[in-house]
Amino acid sequence: MRLTTCLLVAFCLLPLPSLAQEAARIVAENRAQIEKPSRQTIGPLIAELVGSNDPMADDILSAWADKRLVIRKSDSAMFVAVAEGDGFALIALDGTPAGTAAKAELTELKPNAGVRGLIATALVQFTLSDPDPRKRQAALTSIAQDPTAEALEPLRAAIASEEDAGLKAQKVRLERLLTLRFDPSSQARVAAIDSFGSDLGLDLRAALNPLVATTRIASSTPPEGNIARELRLGSDIPEDEAYVLLVAASLAPARLTLEDQRAALLANLKDGMVAGVPVAELNTQAARDRAYTALEASGAVPVAATDDEAKAALKAAKFYEVYVEPDPAVTEAAEEALTRIGTKVGIMQTADLGLDALSLASIYFLAAIGLAITFGVMGVINMAHGEFITIGAYTGYVVQLYVPDYTLSILVALPLAFAITFAAGVALERLVIRHLYKRPLETLLATFGISIALQQILKNVFGTQARPLTSPAWLDGALVINDVVSISYIRIAIFVLALIFLAFFLYLMKRTRLGLEVRAVTQNPAMAASMGIDPDRINMLTFGLGSGIAGIAGVAIGLFAKVTSELGTDYIVQSFMTVVVGGVGSIWGTLSGAVMIGSFQKVIEFFNPSNTLAAQTYMILFIILFIQFRPRGIIALRGRAAGD
Repeated sequence: MRLTTCLLVAFCLLPLPSLAQEAARIVAENRAQIEKPSRQTIGPLIAELVGSNDPMADDILSAWADKRLVIRKSDSAMFVAVAEGDGFALIALDGTPAGTAAKAELTELKPNAGVRGLIATALVQFTLSDPDPRKRQAALTSIAQDPTAEALEPLRAAIASEEDAGLKAQKVRLERLLTLRFDPSSQARVAAIDSFGSDLGLDLRAALNPLVATTRIASSTPPEGNIARELRLGSDIPEDEAYVLLVAASLAPARLTLEDQRAALLANLKDGMVAGVPVAELNTQAARDRAYTALEASGAVPVAATDDEAKAALKAAKFYEVYVEPDPAVTEAAEEALTRIGTKVGIMQTADLGLDALSLASIYFLAAIGLAITFGVMGVINMAHGEFITIGAYTGYVVQLYVPDYTLSILVALPLAFAITFAAGVALERLVIRHLYKRPLETLLATFGISIALQQILKNVFGTQARPLTSPAWLDGALVINDVVSISYIRIAIFVLALIFLAFFLYLMKRTRLGLEVRAVTQNPAMAASMGIDPDRINMLTFGLGSGIAGIAGVAIGLFAKVTSELGTDYIVQSFMTVVVGGVGSIWGTLSGAVMIGSFQKVIEFFNPSNTLAAQTYMILFIILFIQFRPRGIIALRGRAAGD
């Protein structure tokens, strides 16, 4: 018993082959193949290195692919070379340092592109299981960008050992995408396609589209393969294109042009005859065709098809669209999946268009709400309203010059813009507007002149270049619902701001004394005055309030638009249209008008995305027609603005 134990201990103490030397052994046994590799024979060697579990196998394969696997000329030893200064640091194939060498002392092993491709595929398995999650992520990105059949098995092998939940989900999804394209089993490919359901991912559509790609062929009999449909000559495929397919399929010779025929006949003219046909008889196309056919029979000219022969060949042949993918079950599953996806994409595009329209409506509502107050309550056509928007945007820009925190600067800019534009509106009303009540033409001309003057003042102060109004970092990016539907956070913030102003305006008009007085002056100024309300004071406060709201709208609009002296002119027309279409003096009418105009503009842009000017032109025409049928807007109020 003691002897047995001693023998067992002695056996255990015997030197065993080190795992770290396994790759070195494989390389030594297959050195000739490594020095002169062939894509057809090198595969088993690479697979053996990968399966060795030797940590050096990854380094050896990487060095081989990068032309850093070298042979030292002095003793023909093989090393992994690492650039170091003017020379290289050498690492033995068992991982031990082996000194340095100059470039002239080494011979680089340079595998061809095919071998490098096999090595790259083998390295995927190492990279997908690398301890560094960033390298694993980079490997997944690389495979997704250039999917190959060779990456499928390494990817499957790397799924079970993945501990990161996010990366594992990516691996599983990518494995299904590769399966539906490259798995040898038809059932597995169909199952992978069906597993996605109506997933809207762009990567899925990119994987499915090659499965339904087709090519056109000509054939005298129904061809073998996965036929998509038979093409009708003339309607599905032009005759010229069909004949090119015939020539490519060797079912007909190249078409004979009249110039080539004439040259061939002249070249074979002898004793006044061409192939036994007298020159005098070559005055018809049929005779020239007959002569050329005789020359073909004698081998004097290359075989070519005349027009009649080409037409006959086209009638005799059939033309097909054939799937590139040979498996009908796979193409059928792919077609069904793309149909499902197409239906859902259409629904999502409609939803995305609705979000865009709602976003644009929020912008128009913010720009028009101040105008709705001044125009609706006071009946004043204020052409300088756009410049109050611009002043608000420039206020935000100036605040950011002194308050570097973008979140804090926006919080400071909003009330400051309201205060500045409120004061400017009160000053405008006191100095100009109050003297022009009930004189709309003079009011329009006066405010138009003030608009031009304000634009020039802003140019003199801030210059003509666009100024940045930077949004806080938390407003960067977009809320992505899927690959079709998304909306920027700035647009969401503007939508929320529009709702806040809607609630504020409703509270002001329905729950405060000022709102009660404004409504009274709007409906009947004379009666309001007899009840002790000062219409002059209400007009001043109303105009200031509308101008102040325009300033806040300017800060919001400046977050995504260029802040220039002409910023307001981009919104003044839409603001007036919003108020008029919605109904003068009605906040709900302004909201309805903003939604209608924003939606209509986005629908037009959807059908004609390259021409926004056309969208605005059609929108104006639509509004003109709309006003013909509802001259007082969607929601009409009784009062001074309505003409009572």
